[in-house]
Amino acid sequence: MDEKPQARGAGHSRWQTALSHQNLRTLLFRYAVAMATVALVVVVYGRLKVNETTVALTFLLVVLGLASRWGLTIATTTAVVATLAFNYYFLPPVHTFTIADPQNWIALLAFLISAILASRLSERARREAENANKRRKEVERLYFLSQQLLATDNVMKLLNNIPHFVRDAFGLTAAAMYLPKRKEFYRTGLDHPELSEEQLESVSGRGELVVDEEQQLCFVPLRMGVTSVGSLGLKGAILSRETLEAVGSLIAISIERAHAVETLTRAEATRESEKLRSALLDSVTHEFRTPLTAIKLSVTTLLGPDPIDADSREELLTVINEETDRLNRLVGEAAEMAQLDAQKVELRREPHTVSEVVEAALDKSKLVLTGRDVKVQLSQTLPPVLADQERVADVLVQLLENAAKYSPAGSPITITAERAGRMVNISVADQGPGIDDLEQSLIFEKFYRGRDQRYRVQGTGMGLAIAKAIVEAHGGTIGVTSQMGSGSVFYFTVPVAPEAISN
Repeated sequence: MDEKPQARGAGHSRWQTALSHQNLRTLLFRYAVAMATVALVVVVYGRLKVNETTVALTFLLVVLGLASRWGLTIATTTAVVATLAFNYYFLPPVHTFTIADPQNWIALLAFLISAILASRLSERARREAENANKRRKEVERLYFLSQQLLATDNVMKLLNNIPHFVRDAFGLTAAAMYLPKRKEFYRTGLDHPELSEEQLESVSGRGELVVDEEQQLCFVPLRMGVTSVGSLGLKGAILSRETLEAVGSLIAISIERAHAVETLTRAEATRESEKLRSALLDSVTHEFRTPLTAIKLSVTTLLGPDPIDADSREELLTVINEETDRLNRLVGEAAEMAQLDAQKVELRREPHTVSEVVEAALDKSKLVLTGRDVKVQLSQTLPPVLADQERVADVLVQLLENAAKYSPAGSPITITAERAGRMVNISVADQGPGIDDLEQSLIFEKFYRGRDQRYRVQGTGMGLAIAKAIVEAHGGTIGVTSQMGSGSVFYFTVPVAPEAISN
């Protein structure tokens, strides 16, 4: 049980040892370069016999360069060595550390102080430049993280992805998040024992930032104002306190935003459901009440005390028969719509010619189309379609009945079909009043009926919705092209049979 932790600890120790050896080699190399530079100045200027001012300024430039490049420690050491070299090789008497002229003591001291102060200033400028560059990179990463967080509205997807977003944005080894309301931990891949659940819970409860520079660990409370809504653990880099607090606030805001969007979406869905329920009740109540009223009136008349002649009796029975059929059709449409919504309808797809589908639809619609001039314009080269003939014929029946209901009596109706790549487009054109642009996007919704037609023409508003469901189940599309006062063209597509695709 203890072998793996021991192995992990031994590996970590070896890594630290190797890292310290590498740092030591780097430090020794830098000191060697600094001393070699001082020696080079001494050799070159010793041969050129330059004056003391030139030597001092050159040493000062060397110290400044080292301070800006490698920091204050190496620069200060170099300044001391350069002072000693300056004294020994260039200030009389040369090749001794004795200074004969008191002014040279002042010059040497001024040089040493100037070199140290300049190196400090140079190192400070270098450090501030590094910090500014680091802050700039952190701001860029924060911006990248904010884009990812705010692009996701799904709460569960966002929560699962937040540790991955943070890890990728800041180049971390691992990240973990804890949310006390859900009592859930979210991680990037495998567990890291450093990002313990106890520590995450503790940071979330206290709401305090915890940074362990030695192990490169950060624990950040996720705050909304002064309220902690969770915690975030980071492994593999040390970020500034400001950046860590910004990350915590940004994540907390994104989570609350996703919750708000989800709540708003749920409320909108509930509102739409209520509207749909009201539309359903209104439509069903109206459509069922009309035939029931007719049936009730007819039955009451037949059962009344007054005698009824044979013709009147037959007329009342005919009304009962027709209205019963209408009720049966309404119930059938509702049941079919429910089955289509639940995707419980199985299609019997077989190759059929378009003419077969059209003939079946015309046969079913012959009563509605009585007195109409129906023009059928089918190309002789139309390929067979892969479809459930009865279902597709029902779609065409619905479009034909709509054309008959909403166009003037006696006006012609035209059926056309043409191939469009791997689909066949079948359309029904009428000479009705047309449909405005707003309603064209609504008429295929369940229970929707035209504003100007809903009380003039009978119907439940389910016919086109059923047609749309059938067409989409075949992999096709349905739509309408219309212009006010110029009629409408309803069209739908069905796939070409596989054997005819290459033709």
